[in-house]
Amino acid sequence: MSAAPQWDPVQREVLAALGHSLDRLAIALPGTAHAIPFEWPDDPLVEALLRAAARHRDDPDALRDAPTWPSPQALRADPRAKRALWPRLRGLRRRGT
Repeated sequence: MSAAPQWDPVQREVLAALGHSLDRLAIALPGTAHAIPFEWPDDPLVEALLRAAARHRDDPDALRDAPTWPSPQALRADPRAKRALWPRLRGLRRRGT
């Protein structure tokens, strides 16, 4: 698979208006290798979550697991979502150390 394309500002705006979050990974269509690439949101909370998991943006474990994390906006709005995420981050930390 080739390098993931970057979304331009207009594409980001349109996707956001449609309710799509770029911090989620789209599932590839069956029989194809095409999927919307995962892009880390540019958000300080994401950096804090990665540090808590002892990961970097390009770590395979983080890239595999992060698309299932709630968005930073959801984490800020719902403390229960944040509390539910911490055990998963600790699990990443344990697997990586």
